[in-house]
Amino acid sequence: MAAQKTPSYVGSVRLIFEAGTKLEAKPQTVATAATYFHRFFQECSQDDYDFYLVAATAMYLAGKVEEDYLKIRDVVNVFHKSAYPKSDPLPLAEEYWCLRDAIVQCELLMLRVLQFRVSVDHPHRYLLHYLRSLNDWVGPLICGGGGGARSGPPCQIPLAQVAWSLLCDMYLQPICLRYPPQELAVAVLQVALLAYDVRVPHGEDSVLSWYETFCENLSREKLADIVMDVIQVYDAEGQQ
Repeated sequence: MAAQKTPSYVGSVRLIFEAGTKLEAKPQTVATAATYFHRFFQECSQDDYDFYLVAATAMYLAGKVEEDYLKIRDVVNVFHKSAYPKSDPLPLAEEYWCLRDAIVQCELLMLRVLQFRVSVDHPHRYLLHYLRSLNDWVGPLICGGGGGARSGPPCQIPLAQVAWSLLCDMYLQPICLRYPPQELAVAVLQVALLAYDVRVPHGEDSVLSWYETFCENLSREKLADIVMDVIQVYDAEGQQ
């Protein structure tokens, strides 16, 4: 699935998210597709395969696995439109059938590369649980209303939206494969809290910190390492 210009690795992952929106795919389907993309290129050279073809295949396969059926014709047209923005939808002619066959063949290859391990445990459900628990624990978080850098009228911190956006951005790079989903969910929540200079209160006699309450094997040092990796995703973005 050749494009007018060679897409970047991260640009291809962004394309998966854009295509997911156009295809009205579930967020879990899009995250699974991005995971397949990263896992594929952990095993295969980026120089040997077309990014657009692998991205389209990952989306199509993820739709099957997540029971979010995506018509292959829609997948072909969405990714072809991304490669050739000024093009019209492909008619049922030779070019369409070639692209369709390429996705079908690449799907078989991808399954072998993934060793047929297509089930993905995403951090999203853990993050939702942690956010609900944190809200029950400390209530709505408010910023502003005082002096200093956070001065201004009081307003509720959009912690859930920020943490969710951070988590989605983690799929732009293979960091989503590097850590257990529970730990990654805690890390993006920690970054969101740090962004608003929020400290989660706990009793003086408490043995565990808030993140150890959610993920008991997560040490302070390891959390700091994951947080640094989260921040480096944005550093890498700025260098592109």
